[in-house]
Amino acid sequence: MTFRSHMDAALEEARAAALRGEVPVGAVIVAPSGRIVARAGNRTREFNDPTAHAEILALRAACAAAGSERLPGHDLYVTLEPCPMCAAALSNARIARLYYGAADPKSGGVAVGPRIFTHPQCHHVPEVYDGIAAAEAEAMLKAFFAAKR
Repeated sequence: MTFRSHMDAALEEARAAALRGEVPVGAVIVAPSGRIVARAGNRTREFNDPTAHAEILALRAACAAAGSERLPGHDLYVTLEPCPMCAAALSNARIARLYYGAADPKSGGVAVGPRIFTHPQCHHVPEVYDGIAAAEAEAMLKAFFAAKR
């Protein structure tokens, strides 16, 4: 099977999150077949739930559809580097590959901060690919926060 990026779908979810007044982060989960099985954008404010990050919501939907708490062979595309909570959840779900857009020097948990996947307590480490559509994802985030100031 030829590689195909699904970051455009994650960016669509991020744009929809921004329209809802949420921080514009979007995520999609792709099955081994290449089909998107779950998509979500941030909904922390809407749900009054600090765990309602795009990655967590997408994981919940994909696991429910699979009837399993694990998603071996699945990929996750997300517009922003996952925070420590989301990185740990991705490991627990056994996500095979993580593709993310913008780096998050303040709250990231993959390349900066606690670097969750480097800990010996981390039982599964996905392949990580960063910088996918990073400029567009970063511009969306900067515009969102500039409008809030």
